[in-house]
Order: sequence, then structure tokens, then C-alpha cells
Amino acid sequence: MKTVYIITIIGTVLGAIAGWLYWRQIGCSSGTCMITSKPLNSTLYGALLGFLLGNLVASTVVKPSKKSSTSNKEKHDKND
Repeated sequence: MKTVYIITIIGTVLGAIAGWLYWRQIGCSSGTCMITSKPLNSTLYGALLGFLLGNLVASTVVKPSKKSSTSNKEKHDKND
């Protein structure tokens, strides 16, 4: 369970860095773009996307613990 949090936090930090870099390198020179006109907006948007992606990766990569799988098997055996 702790690994899921670590992967999600790493994804959030990397997303924030990527959002800031996007603002810095590409940005919006006219100031009319909602996300990329200010560094804070771009950084927060990148952090949100990084959080969502990190959470998705963490939930698919990290396997459930053996406790939950054995308790589910016991419940299934009782029902048969």
C-alpha cells in the first residue's frame, strides 16, 4: 500500500515539473491561453495530470496483498 502512495507522489512531482517546463519552453506569448499563460496554472495542471497518471500506473503495477486474496478465496470456498 505504501508503494502506491510513493508512485503517486512521484507522478505528481514529475507532472508539476513537466507543467512548469511546458510553460517555460512553449507557453503562451499573448496571455490569452487559460492554462499556459501563467506558470502557476501550468504547474498545477501538470501536477493534476501527473497525479492521475501516477495513480493509474500504481494501481495497475502494484499487486494486491496476499491477505486480501486469501480472504477472498476463503469467502468463495464457504459459498460453495
